[in-house]
Amino acid sequence: MGDLNIRVNTAPLVNVRVTSNLNNFTAEKRFDRSLTISDLKGRLELVTGGSAGSMTLEVLDTEDHPVCNLTNDEALLGSYIIEENYRIHVTDSTKRIGEFEDTSNVEKYELTEKEYDTRNDTARAFLKKNKLGKFNEEEQEKKRKEREEQEREENEKAATITVGSRCEVKVQGEPTRRGEVMFVGKVHFKPGIWVGVCYDEPLGKNDGSIGDKRYFEAPMKYGGFTRPAFCEVGDFPSIDYDDDDEI
Repeated sequence: MGDLNIRVNTAPLVNVRVTSNLNNFTAEKRFDRSLTISDLKGRLELVTGGSAGSMTLEVLDTEDHPVCNLTNDEALLGSYIIEENYRIHVTDSTKRIGEFEDTSNVEKYELTEKEYDTRNDTARAFLKKNKLGKFNEEEQEKKRKEREEQEREENEKAATITVGSRCEVKVQGEPTRRGEVMFVGKVHFKPGIWVGVCYDEPLGKNDGSIGDKRYFEAPMKYGGFTRPAFCEVGDFPSIDYDDDDEI
C-alpha cells in the first residue's frame, strides 16, 4: 500500500470520517479535493489534536480496508482515490493516547457560593435584578398558597376514600376503570397522597408494588396508583368491556 497519485474526475468536495489514535470519537468532515495534504494536516490538527508535523494519514474504505497512505505533503487530496465516507485515520506517535480526553490534571476554576452570590455578571444576578423565578416574591407567595390549597383539597378528598370501598377512576386520556380501594396514603416514589386500586380488569401498571416497596396485593397489571382527585368511591358495579375496548 503506497502513494497512489491517480487523478480521477470526482466532485470538488468529499465527505470523510476522521479518527485518530489520540481519542475515541469519530468526526464527519467535508474537505475540498484541491487541498494539499499539508493543508489537510493543518485542518486535522483542529479535529484530532495531533501535530501536523508528526502525524501520518491512512485512508480506509467504508469496510475499513486499507486504501492508501497520504505521504506526499505537496500532493492534492484529489490526486488520491478517496470516495465518499471513506475514513482518514490520523496517527501521531508523539502524543499520549487519550491525552486530550483526560481532564484530571486540568486546573478548574471554582467559586464559593458566597463569591458567586456577590457577582453581577451571573444568571443569578440577572434573575435577582429582574425579580424573576425564585426572586419574584409575589410569584413565589402565590405558588406557595396554590400548593397549600391543592394539598388541603387533596387531604379533604382523601379523607372520603376508605380502603375496601368500590371506586371509579377517571383520568383524562385513559379509559374509565373500576375496582377496589386497597391503599390510601403517602408513597415513596412521588410526593402527596395517593390511592392504590386493584382494578376489575388488567388495566393497571403493577401488582401493588413499586420497586422493592409493596403497598397492597393485586395480580400483575391489575394494580395502580392514582391521585384522590381522580377517584370516586361508591356502589360501582364491574364494567363489561367489549372486545374493542380491551387492552
